[in-house]
Amino acid sequence: MTAGAAVLEDFAAHLSQPTNQRPDSPWAGQSLASGAAGIALFHSEYAARGAAPWGPAHRWISQAAAGSLSAANTSGLYLGAPAIAFVLDTAPPERAGLYEDAAHTLHQEVLALAHRRADTATARIKERRATTFGEYDTFYGLTGIGAYLLRTAPQSSAMQRVLDYLVRLAQPGGTGMPGWWVDHDPQRTHSLPGGHGNFGAAHGITGPLLLLAQALRRGHDVPGQAHAIRTICHHLDTWRQDSAAGPWWPEHITCADLATGRPHHLGPGRPSWCYGTTGIARAGQLAGIALKDPTLQATYEDALLRCLSDTTQLNAITDTSLCHGWAGVYQSAFRAAHDSPHADLDALLPALGSRLLAAASPGTAAGPEFLEGDAGCALALTTLTAATAPITGWDSCLLIN
Repeated sequence: MTAGAAVLEDFAAHLSQPTNQRPDSPWAGQSLASGAAGIALFHSEYAARGAAPWGPAHRWISQAAAGSLSAANTSGLYLGAPAIAFVLDTAPPERAGLYEDAAHTLHQEVLALAHRRADTATARIKERRATTFGEYDTFYGLTGIGAYLLRTAPQSSAMQRVLDYLVRLAQPGGTGMPGWWVDHDPQRTHSLPGGHGNFGAAHGITGPLLLLAQALRRGHDVPGQAHAIRTICHHLDTWRQDSAAGPWWPEHITCADLATGRPHHLGPGRPSWCYGTTGIARAGQLAGIALKDPTLQATYEDALLRCLSDTTQLNAITDTSLCHGWAGVYQSAFRAAHDSPHADLDALLPALGSRLLAAASPGTAAGPEFLEGDAGCALALTTLTAATAPITGWDSCLLIN
């Protein structure tokens, strides 16, 4: 047994049994980020690879789907009915029949939710008001809902409406700011006069870029989609900062930054999926692939290569999470390497995998959860140990696949 397989066994044992939900948090199981839903993704992938029976996956899915599932307008890919619908869609074909009725019901709920959310967003745009993270982002907004629809109903009118909305989001807003400019700060408070423009894959414009590119790459597009991709890439080009270790991007910009034409960040942050060069470069690479623009693709592949070859930036990674740690870096780099026509990114994977494996141990401070804890780390380890892409496609909730 390899070292990676042994560590994975430890993770599987650690995550084997669901815990009772707290009575004051009945929604917690429905969270892809931190609840049973996200942990079920690991067990589904682990079982699909033949490393375990289906029982643990079924137990976690049952825990996640227990109780009333929310399809309220605040639900999204990482919470509520869309989260559980995504989990059920990742069940391997030989197990999908167990959940067919529930999956169908939830799918209809998500289709209706997408239309409602698109109606609300369209009305907001017409009123020329600034948006919020919750309207468009990957976790709770229309980008995340679109990630689910791209898997399950790419030809649907709901998917078309999501793409139409993101095309409009890429246009200047009523305030003269970029259409994705939000009226709050990164913590969703109002400490920044005039709000901010966010660059991250989790809450910023990189998330919509990932979805627009992934959809176009698969042949699903709406009028203006290619132009919207170009517009977002131009914005990234405008705020790209160059250093001896390669290009980097600010996590966000403020009105003061717009006035000076310079970001307030002095240098790159950690090279994470959620906010760092890793997520942004993967999005730019996919934009180049979708647009059939090898120069654009190569530009972002070079940014990723230089970032992940820089010891200083890599040493800023302090945990094994998917969101901002080694798991997210490895999984993103794995996907990028397999889409690149060159071997340079692929050559980085052994060293990145060694860093992930050396730091991986069940029982992290963040707990068993998917986004920042054990389950996400274990999922990246399944990719590392098998050296093959996920069977279930679980990482499409990060939009890197």
